[in-house]
Amino acid sequence: MTFSAFPRAVYPLLSLPLSLAACTRAPLISGVTPVAAAATAAPAVVAGVSRELAEDRARRVSRLGYELSLNVPADKAAPIAATETIRFRLSDAGQPLQLDFKERTANLRALRVNGRPVPIDHHDEHLVLPAAALQTGPNTVEINFTAGNQSLNRNDDYLYTLLVPDRARTVFPVFDQPNLKAAFTLTLTLPDTWQALANGPLQDSTSANGRKTYRFAPSDTISTYLFSFAAGRFSRLVRSPAGRPMQLLHRETDQSKLALSLDPIFQIHADALRFLEGYTGIPYPFQKFDFVALPDFQYGGMEHVGAIDYKASSLFLDEGATQDQKIARSNLLAHETAHMWFGDLVTMQWFNDVWMKEVFANFMADKITQVALPESNYDLKFVIDHYPAAYGVDRTSGANPIRQNLENLSDAGSLYGGIIYHKAPIMMRQLERLMGEEPFRDGLRAYLRQYAHGNATWPDLIRILDERTPADLQAWNQVWVNQPGRPVFNYDLQTAQGKITSLRLRQQAEDGSERIWPQLFEVLLVYPNGRTRELTVNQNAREVAVPAAVGEPAPAFILFNSTGLGYGVFPVSPQVLPALTGLKDPVARAASYVNLYENMLRGEVVKPLELLTTYRQALTREPEELNLKLLTGQASAIFWQFLTPAQRQAVGPELEKDLWAALAQNPAPNAKKLLFKTYQSIALSQAAQTRLYRIWDTQQAPAGVKLTEDDYTSLALALAVRDYPAPAPILARQLTRIPNPDRRKRMEFLLPALSLDVATRDAFFASLSDEKNREKEAWVTAALGYLHHPLRAATSEKYLPQSLALLEEIQQTGDIFFPYSWLQSTLGSYQTPTAARTVREFLAAHPSYNPQLRAKLLQAADDVFRAEKLVRE
Repeated sequence: MTFSAFPRAVYPLLSLPLSLAACTRAPLISGVTPVAAAATAAPAVVAGVSRELAEDRARRVSRLGYELSLNVPADKAAPIAATETIRFRLSDAGQPLQLDFKERTANLRALRVNGRPVPIDHHDEHLVLPAAALQTGPNTVEINFTAGNQSLNRNDDYLYTLLVPDRARTVFPVFDQPNLKAAFTLTLTLPDTWQALANGPLQDSTSANGRKTYRFAPSDTISTYLFSFAAGRFSRLVRSPAGRPMQLLHRETDQSKLALSLDPIFQIHADALRFLEGYTGIPYPFQKFDFVALPDFQYGGMEHVGAIDYKASSLFLDEGATQDQKIARSNLLAHETAHMWFGDLVTMQWFNDVWMKEVFANFMADKITQVALPESNYDLKFVIDHYPAAYGVDRTSGANPIRQNLENLSDAGSLYGGIIYHKAPIMMRQLERLMGEEPFRDGLRAYLRQYAHGNATWPDLIRILDERTPADLQAWNQVWVNQPGRPVFNYDLQTAQGKITSLRLRQQAEDGSERIWPQLFEVLLVYPNGRTRELTVNQNAREVAVPAAVGEPAPAFILFNSTGLGYGVFPVSPQVLPALTGLKDPVARAASYVNLYENMLRGEVVKPLELLTTYRQALTREPEELNLKLLTGQASAIFWQFLTPAQRQAVGPELEKDLWAALAQNPAPNAKKLLFKTYQSIALSQAAQTRLYRIWDTQQAPAGVKLTEDDYTSLALALAVRDYPAPAPILARQLTRIPNPDRRKRMEFLLPALSLDVATRDAFFASLSDEKNREKEAWVTAALGYLHHPLRAATSEKYLPQSLALLEEIQQTGDIFFPYSWLQSTLGSYQTPTAARTVREFLAAHPSYNPQLRAKLLQAADDVFRAEKLVRE
């Protein structure tokens, strides 16, 4: 998932009919000792999927398969009639057995167990099968029911499932835990104009009376969160890059985007598959490889076996796409493809190790993109992609470790975030460097071979890797994986007669604890004449010497973490500010931008306005597009979050001039577009807004800048939030310029959030209390970003208490990233003491608040707390 083998003859069960039990017994959750079922009390029936329940079922249930039939009407509000047959072996029938079904009891119409009718016993999100109806050995359960709607994502003319982490149980009765893998045989009856795609290959289809029935062959053996289908009015494309058939379903109507995007989409997938087969030594391990492009999909992508889902806007790029957008697309496709091995072939035992599949998907995606886009700078991309996002969580009081505890799958969604997606790849690259690339790769190959088509834990992998290195991985693992936080570094440089006599580095945990993070990184000695000398530091203790520095000429300053591989808050010399853009290595410059920003947030070395001044000077001197993206993003954040309103008014016109001058001077179209977007973001003066309006009104972009329909929509929204006094309503006019129906509906949803009328905005916010109005989560978070824009803060801060009060409900009803994106879009622009006080009062009033949600709130509010201090200084 992304905000993704062996020859068929080795696994003959995968091609058997479901009735012959298409999978093997699931392994036990790590740490559980097999015991006789009769000696263990039956798990309590409680909401969610408790660890106790999952462990009990893993002991008792094996050889599991589902046959599922859904009759989907054209009307998205009409119920979906469904039937299901579940086949499994039970090691002991002495206790009741719980199926997970998070829906109303009224949705369950009839139940038969082993051929006999059984009364429906459904409560606390579980359908309880009585022990008297079960038998040791093979069992068959047949259910007539109405499918749940929560995770079917039903739209007017299409729908799709999204069942991670525990949402299969919101659609149909199921053993919804990752280590009870099964084969799924799916039948869909749909309007005859609809297309469909599922995990298994299409076996056949028939049409009658305006309806079409698709029958899919049994899927590969997969975890329930990977079960998927999409159906609706889609266009279907079939290509075979490198001889491998691939299908794509999409709803894109822009022929230019399709012409520019289809070749790279299919080719990047083919390149990623070839790379992964070579790296892992395992051929692609599943029956087919297809994918669907979905409008406003909740994530960048989701790694469903045989039916990957993608956000359409991430796939289909136009001629104005920047290098960063193209790299991001390549990385996304590689990420989801890597999941086929890391997550799908070998799956975590329990969702406390969900980070394992994500870290390897990101880790492999970085390697694949390095090959797929050889002109890209892999090390630079790594720094920019991972470090700001990882630090954005790890610096907060709500920071979580990479590996977290989890007692109930109902809380599994809260495990996701910047730590598993961004700190974990940094950790993994440090581990690879510690072990060496070949031993590390050999360990991963052994892991995949040993646990193929099964489940494993992080300790299982550490054990395999530990056998291939003299390093103490258990101790290394304790601080890097099992604990949150980061170190803060300082140094002592001694010189005599123009030479270095001693260079020592010391680390201390940011929270003041005694922990140390063993790691390797580089420091760069920088001299006035432009000469540099790079040295490697092995920081395997609290304080270490750098013997290679002794005897070197005394530098003008030292640049820490110059290759961008170390992790922590590194010291910054004030001398780096004027010399920043003179550094030849773009990675060293990127690391410097990151170091400066982190030190600024800590109130050290440089103040916000001073750093913004440095970045203004760098706008015309930074030649690397990815670095320009980083520094313009940081500049915008400083401008809106860490300057006082008076400072913004004072510096804004000059910053606008600097950006426009940089745009005119930079010869690269992509860089020009980045600078234009930043200009659009910070435009405060009447002159800047009038310039933007003329560009939007005439649809005449600045020289060298390519603006597309999406860009003009973004520009219209930026003008609207500034209450620009246009002769005719800007948003209404922009709406007429959007031909694609999906994008037009999104725009219509945003309109009240951007209204000039405060009462209309109030009514829009109030409407979000209704779950039905939050169904399109990407639309909601976009609307919240405009609703809480700094220019609207005076009228929107009153929404904060109710926004926080809704958080628990949002966790229960929304997808996994929605609670944090709700918080970020709500809190991300505030800098007032009253906003910070609202968060503190909420937490004080809820001392027993869900710990995972409390952590998410503290993460999202961190910039509010820092702004409260920095803006006052």
